[in-house]
Amino acid sequence: MVRRRQAVTIKHVAADAGVSLQTVSRVINQEPNVRASMRERVQASIDKLGYVPSIAAQRMSGSRSYLILALNDRERTIADWRAREGTDWVDQMLMGGMLECAKHGYRLIFELVDTHSDHVERELQGCIAALQPDGVILTPPHSDNPLITDLLRRQNIPFAQIGSTGEAGGISLIMGDEGAARTATRHLIDLGHQRIGFIKGAAEYKLSDWREAGWKAEMADAGLGFDGLCAAGDFSYRSGVDAAQKLLALRPRPTAIIASSDHMALATVDVARKMGMQVPRDLSVVSFDNTPMTMLTRPALTAIDQPVAATTALAVERIVAAKRGDALPEGPTIVPAGLIVRESTAPPAK
Repeated sequence: MVRRRQAVTIKHVAADAGVSLQTVSRVINQEPNVRASMRERVQASIDKLGYVPSIAAQRMSGSRSYLILALNDRERTIADWRAREGTDWVDQMLMGGMLECAKHGYRLIFELVDTHSDHVERELQGCIAALQPDGVILTPPHSDNPLITDLLRRQNIPFAQIGSTGEAGGISLIMGDEGAARTATRHLIDLGHQRIGFIKGAAEYKLSDWREAGWKAEMADAGLGFDGLCAAGDFSYRSGVDAAQKLLALRPRPTAIIASSDHMALATVDVARKMGMQVPRDLSVVSFDNTPMTMLTRPALTAIDQPVAATTALAVERIVAAKRGDALPEGPTIVPAGLIVRESTAPPAK
């Protein structure tokens, strides 16, 4: 008969460290009122015995659930999944959030909510009642939905607002959209481009305005005009086709275009090809997001790399700190984006 190995419990840790159960509990729950030497002593016993804290036990021992709820837009997320076009926003979000949660003994729960539904408040209330999360991570367009933010504020649940300036009282995290658009524009100007078009994202996202503002500001700083060089999109491929056709019908037409999503950038490349143009010989293209498709298409797209994983990890870190009662920085925190230069940008043809 094979004997099952006895599970290591908090009692074993307390006995090995020679401390009380309450002390072990305070160390596990990362409470501040524990001396550093005592924390190290208990942690050494935890490591030696291979003790893994149970979330259920942690929830019973205090006011925390050790769960963080991350919300994403249902309609857009499901559409991306079904299209199977390489969008990895959710992957990056889960990677950053789950890895950071693990550092703090938390678990990340991912839910899809329809921000356009009149029942969004009731739907979110059901999630909160079932999970009792210690905090909630909101992504656009949820970040500025008053039905969501008002509910979280009434229930005194810390929440992070990604892509928002945090007027609703949450933890504001911005992925440097305005600065990123300036960087993309400056890259093209440095290559010698003067007529640079811009395809804007969906109007319900604040970041769409920030990106447009960054493009305009950099153009103005360089003494370049931008009137008539902006076309509206909604992040989708179809809207990118329409916007690119509008911009490339201009005379003189732009020698470069910045698109506010990878799908719209791919659409721009396709429209240019159908018009007999080559990228980047006749048209340079810069994209936003840097999803896998930007690396796999030909030419590979120069792209703004959105720091989704880093921003989600910071959201977890700030929520855990808020739950502990730590002081948080005032105002929005900007997580800067980077520019990945690939094959789709070059000096304009002479």
